[in-house]
Amino acid sequence: MAAVADFGVIGGSGFYEFLTDAEEVKVDTPFGAPSETPLVGEVGGKKVAFIPRHGRDHRYPPHKIPYRANLWAMRALGVRQVLAPSAVGSLTASYGPGTLAIPDQLVDRTRGRVQTFYDEHAVHVPFADPYCPTGRARAIAVARQSGWVPAGSGTLVIIDGPRFSTRAESKWYAAQGWTLIGMTGHPEAVLARELALCYTTLALVTDTDAGVEEGDGVTQAEVFEVFAANMSRLRELVGKVLAAYPQQRADDLCAHALDGITLPFDLP
Repeated sequence: MAAVADFGVIGGSGFYEFLTDAEEVKVDTPFGAPSETPLVGEVGGKKVAFIPRHGRDHRYPPHKIPYRANLWAMRALGVRQVLAPSAVGSLTASYGPGTLAIPDQLVDRTRGRVQTFYDEHAVHVPFADPYCPTGRARAIAVARQSGWVPAGSGTLVIIDGPRFSTRAESKWYAAQGWTLIGMTGHPEAVLARELALCYTTLALVTDTDAGVEEGDGVTQAEVFEVFAANMSRLRELVGKVLAAYPQQRADDLCAHALDGITLPFDLP
């Protein structure tokens, strides 16, 4: 299909709406339907595609999200740069609820999730730095200009869920030096890399995981409450980051992730 967008947004828990005056653009993928039919509209003079990763009604739990379909649909629409706002827990007292973190590393602690497009051929993409360096730098700069005090680094550990951590698990993750915890950041990040997409996570801290000694630990209601309280501001930030992106993406590692690799099929 002809390219209709250059930029994509994959919204997390609570981030179910983004574009106004947008149109649905149906995309068929070899991996089934995306979480929702993508919406395509304009933000800051840029054509942007939007998919809420859990669906508009949050019907997909983290381990059932059609990650491959979502990323394939983005590329098929012409998208080459993706922003991925999400709700995360904090594993350090330095990042309290309401903190915006833009991680530079991830740790995969999921099991059984399909995390490649290439089942029939050996395709080994570089993933030492899982997030787009240019996208991260731009998001950090725009966040600071917008009044946020972003944590410009951090390691996001991704667990299967849908349950939250036990106290022992949370303490163990923190003891490794990891700073953030979520359920959806992988395989989304590596699938973006396998399609040579620039991918940047904007992680909003909603809770302190199970890192408290008393009480019930984190609850779903707590996560949704904090995310909702910051939603308008986060939406505004995503729009500003998109407006600050140049139309032509940087010539960085994301763009060259597939250089020299023979693919078993053509990409859209």
